[in-house]
Amino acid sequence: MPRLGTHAAWREAARALATTPPEAVDWGWQDRGASMFDAPLPVSSAALSVPKGFDALSRTLMAERTGEGFAVSHALLHRLQAERGLMSRRADPLVARAERVAKDVRRDIHKMHAFLRFKEVPGDGRRRRFAAWFEPSHRIEETTADFFVNRFGDMDWVIVTPEVTLRHLGGTLEMQAVASGRPDESDPLEQLWTTYYSNIFNPARLKLNAMRAEMPKKYWKNMPETAAIPGLVAEARKRVEAMQAAPMRAPRTAAPRQIAPIADDLPGLAVRLQACTACPIHCGATQAVMGEGRPQAPVMIVGEQPGDREDLVGRPFVGPAGQLFDQVAARAGLDRSACYVTNAVKHFKYIQRGKTRLHQRPDAAEIRACRSWLMQEIALVRPRLLVAMGGTAAEALTGRGTGVLARRGTLEETPFGLPVWITIHPSALLRMPDATARADARRQFESDLAAIPDMLKKQAE
Repeated sequence: MPRLGTHAAWREAARALATTPPEAVDWGWQDRGASMFDAPLPVSSAALSVPKGFDALSRTLMAERTGEGFAVSHALLHRLQAERGLMSRRADPLVARAERVAKDVRRDIHKMHAFLRFKEVPGDGRRRRFAAWFEPSHRIEETTADFFVNRFGDMDWVIVTPEVTLRHLGGTLEMQAVASGRPDESDPLEQLWTTYYSNIFNPARLKLNAMRAEMPKKYWKNMPETAAIPGLVAEARKRVEAMQAAPMRAPRTAAPRQIAPIADDLPGLAVRLQACTACPIHCGATQAVMGEGRPQAPVMIVGEQPGDREDLVGRPFVGPAGQLFDQVAARAGLDRSACYVTNAVKHFKYIQRGKTRLHQRPDAAEIRACRSWLMQEIALVRPRLLVAMGGTAAEALTGRGTGVLARRGTLEETPFGLPVWITIHPSALLRMPDATARADARRQFESDLAAIPDMLKKQAE
């Protein structure tokens, strides 16, 4: 079978061999060399019929590295022509063998989804570009390609394995069966991952068996942060003893007026943010979405949370509401490139309705859980003015998220004294069914944004 287009090639061959006893067929990979007893495929005119589920199972089995998946699929196809109910007999040795092989392949697919690490590489500026290296146990590159296209379809990326290279450029996926070697491991981003992992490692919760079960050691070579694990494990007991001997700290009773950054810069904070599990929203989201914009920007625009598109792309304000913000801000004379834009909540909260993910407003506990990340961004950017767009942002910045319509166009303060300009969120404009009300609200929103440059000018005087 060929390295790419495997399932289609197997189906064509299996159709011709369906009535041939499985023990008379020697299946194998094309790149492993030809058999000594190769013979032309027979011409079969038999009409084939398979039950629902066989196609998906055989597609999974095709990725099995040794070629066992080909033979098992053929044996199933052969028997199915006379035993229509075979697939439902889970105790049948052949069905059980097929499920065992498929389970092993699916586990490998899950590990590739979970442990593949993209890193950003230079591009032409029009689309962000990423590259990743992975060494799967089975030949799953073709099977997993759709997952990465669906998740990262708006970005250009390359996934390289020892046998296949997947390229997604300009929205088009290409696959090549070429041999490749592991890239240079001295990449600064890999070092950053290692440093981050070391910082979040909790020696008091070290459970080696659980760690190995969830993150098998054979995948460690694909993950830069695992280089730190042996040293962290060796030092765990000493660190726990030091933690137990340290004096207890009194709990804080008031919000600090100054925030100590937990990262040296915004990229470092973005890396740490990806591991946040402080509230349940992270379970369904694709990724945490960090703010972006000009470092040390005088204005920080704070929205509610990432939307569907932001969740997939990993950037804030790129969905419909963000595009509307760009249009209104441009008319109001507010240059987005001079601002820092972010959200109060960093993960996308939604409910699934069919193929659509419908936005859900974060609750108070989720806003509180994410507030520390917003405060860290403020500490690193150090803006002179915060702009709260909508109730969620107002609650995160001022402690009160109600009555935004009455509060819009007014200046309030954070608990640590930074001015907060209150306005509505552009998504509220998109949801207004009445055209007249929507036009009025848009004018008010534009007026709110137009006031920002003047406020900055007065601050500077």
